[in-house]
Amino acid sequence: MSAAPRPGADRYDVIVAGAGLAGSLVAKQLGDQGWRVLVLEAGTRTLDTWPGHLDAMNTYYGALAKVPNAPYRPNAAAPSPDVLDLVGLPAGGYRANGYFVQNGALPYASDYLRATGGTALHWMGLVPRMLPDDFATRSRYGYGRDWPLGYDDLESHYRAAERLLGAAGDAAEQRDALGLPFPPGYVYPMHEIPRTYLDRVLAARLDGATVHESPDAPATTLRVVTTPHARNSTPDPRYDGGAGHRPAGAAGLPNYGERCVGNASCVPICPVQAKYNPLKTQATWSHRVTLVPHAVVSRVLATGGGRVFGVEYQCYDDPAAPVHTTRTAEADIVVLAAHSIENAKLLLVSKLANSSDQVGRNLMDHPTLLTWGLLDHPVGPFRGPGSTSGLENFRAGPARRTRAPFRIEIANWGWSWPVGSPGSDVARLLGMGADSDQPRGKGLFGRRLREALARDVGRQFCLQFAMEQDAESRNRVTVDPGVRDRLGNPRPVITYDLSDRVKRGMAAAKAVSDQIFRLLGAEDHTAYAPGPLAPGWFRHADRDFVYQGAGHGAGTHIMGEDPATSVVDQWQRCWDHPNLYAVGCGSMPSMGTSNPSLTMAALALRSCEQIHRDLRELHRPRSVRPVAAARQREGRS
Repeated sequence: MSAAPRPGADRYDVIVAGAGLAGSLVAKQLGDQGWRVLVLEAGTRTLDTWPGHLDAMNTYYGALAKVPNAPYRPNAAAPSPDVLDLVGLPAGGYRANGYFVQNGALPYASDYLRATGGTALHWMGLVPRMLPDDFATRSRYGYGRDWPLGYDDLESHYRAAERLLGAAGDAAEQRDALGLPFPPGYVYPMHEIPRTYLDRVLAARLDGATVHESPDAPATTLRVVTTPHARNSTPDPRYDGGAGHRPAGAAGLPNYGERCVGNASCVPICPVQAKYNPLKTQATWSHRVTLVPHAVVSRVLATGGGRVFGVEYQCYDDPAAPVHTTRTAEADIVVLAAHSIENAKLLLVSKLANSSDQVGRNLMDHPTLLTWGLLDHPVGPFRGPGSTSGLENFRAGPARRTRAPFRIEIANWGWSWPVGSPGSDVARLLGMGADSDQPRGKGLFGRRLREALARDVGRQFCLQFAMEQDAESRNRVTVDPGVRDRLGNPRPVITYDLSDRVKRGMAAAKAVSDQIFRLLGAEDHTAYAPGPLAPGWFRHADRDFVYQGAGHGAGTHIMGEDPATSVVDQWQRCWDHPNLYAVGCGSMPSMGTSNPSLTMAALALRSCEQIHRDLRELHRPRSVRPVAAARQREGRS
């Protein structure tokens, strides 16, 4: 949107739109370097007081559906998409309600949270690194897009992000099992989160066993590997040359958040605040950082010459009312850090950064296939974080040329994701619901009910197959001026589908799951069918599948080497506007199979280096020749 700066306007060095993970890190780094930073957050300050945390916990306890956004009160002024917005139809297909307008062949099934702290308030907290091959899928495997940078370019920023997020893991195990090139002697800030009993049972039965993802495929040797977490465990005294590590918290003050005690509610909220969230980073912000919540950025303002000079934003008091005032703020550099979908929506509304026609395109997630069953003895589900270990064998290798790679998470929370356990188990045994195995009105009660629950629920386990989704321009975010939210801003219009490559990956994953279940001696209860709880149902090769959204939105302002085919450069700086940055997972040209938050954090820290250089250049004193000396030189000529 072309406009002109306002004379005498209150100016900042940097405006950051969004106080989630990326925005909070950007504000911290630049504030610590002496720059004046304004952070505009569309949502409310939900959890940054103890009463606010208790209110969120009570809201979560009272929610019937324990979905990711359950603890966080709805905000009509800055609405968030919710997984409950999607309903599957009896014969297949889906109906979408809520914030998103969906018109794709399949639904985009992920949500996010617009609040101070962002989606990292309800994330799982897993922080694996991407593999070196993930940065070059086009050149190495013939699909997708290559990054304009590689693993080595990001490695030091991975380490910086692991420090700021307080990562817990076993670097030696990651190096040995995945081939990750850590620097010699590197250890994570904290020791790994201990394996659950379920992890140990699966490791005893699977480590060293082989499976074939198809009859003619080579054998793959299985190994259970612990997963890095952004979660308080035991600090490793070897970290940083023996300096140890104190998890992120307010400088000079006791850090809030206990060590993980296994409450099994990381998604959507950690009762003891052991899991990292951006509020911990915000507690360390410099006094040069100003946070304004209830501030919905509605436009980025630019001059006719292509430089941006600020933003327009809407301030509201009551989240339930449309009453608001429109204000502007100006800065030397604007950073969009609002989520891949919100960043794209804002660029489209502002008519900026889209000379490549790639803004909003290449929307990605990790479509997730679930399989579930019963083991032959109790394995203690519903304790600990949602996943503490996984099977990493299918993330790389030549099979990527023909099907999507996948990572297998060992789920610690029984059948909670696929069928809503344990609540659904209680309803079934009481004789309630269409899938009850008891005659209506003749359910189990008392001791018989407790025994049946102990017999079945204690043996539950689930595998989660997170598939890489390649960047496709047809998967996209657009805006429709005729469909607006309470404040009059266009809602995101989502067009989404799965490629045959992803569907082939799911078929391979199910074949692997079948063999793993046989190795475990498990009863397979996996069932895929259309219905209200299966909006992601589809058929492929005459077989039924159902996928779930992972909450890993990416793409939409994709990074590249060529302004004609990408939106931002390797620093996440918009090609069309030298002082406009779009940071976050939206910049990622590919996702690999890693949960993307750590890579997003590393990219944000890397971008801060370039933003700092840009600001120093803008503020560099200009040398002016003394008038007398200049005239003397002119007289000699």
